[in-house]
Parts: sequence; structure tokens; C-alpha cells
Amino acid sequence: QMQPVESGGGLAQPGESLTLTCEASGFTLENFAIGWFRQAPGKEREGVGCITNKYNSGYYPDSVKGRFTISKDNLRNVVYLRMSSLKPEDTGRYYCATDPNFLGGPDYGCSPVYFSWWGQGTQVTVST
Repeated sequence: QMQPVESGGGLAQPGESLTLTCEASGFTLENFAIGWFRQAPGKEREGVGCITNKYNSGYYPDSVKGRFTISKDNLRNVVYLRMSSLKPEDTGRYYCATDPNFLGGPDYGCSPVYFSWWGQGTQVTVST
């Protein structure tokens, strides 16, 4: 089963940084669109960054632009979400998702509907 696995979540104070890792077993992440999403209690799942082979620079919503960055390590077959200047509103469960067909683009943004395979998530809590 092509399910990615997330790690790296934890507790951070406002202003600190965290890096999440998405690993793949049995498939090559380089060939897939990658999305990072988060979900806070009582809220809908939202995209915080998506990257595809067609749009390698990535798409980030305004809420995280300039603070979150997705990067790929194709040799290790992992994808990272680097989060800096964390805020309490960044708290949530973070998910990595992949899709073999989604090409992305400015008109598509970073929506969960375009992604097929999901990890179990890793919790990020930003609090003093």
C-alpha cells in the first residue's frame, strides 16, 4: 500500500522551528505530487504546502507563506516540511499526502481533494 509516513511533530514555543519528514516505502516520492496538510480540532483539513513535478517551486497559502517550505531529498526518498516562526494557530495534526497524477498549478492551490494516499499524521503543538 502506498501510504506515506510522517514524523517530526512535537511541542514548540511560538517563534521556534520544526521540521516534519514524510517517508515513502514501496514507491518513489520523486514521481508523485506531495502535499502537506493540517487539521485542528473542529476545523477542516487545510493545505499548508503542495509541490508537484510541474510546479516544483510549490504552492503555499498566505497563512504560512514565507514561514513554511517543502523540500525533497530524492536520494533518501523523503520530503520535508520546514516550519519556522511558528505561531499558536499552527497547532494541529499534520498530514503528508501523495498523488501520482496531480500536476498542480495556480488555479488548483493546495486542496486535499487532489491527493489519493495519506499518512496517519503527526501532531504539532505550538504553545508557551
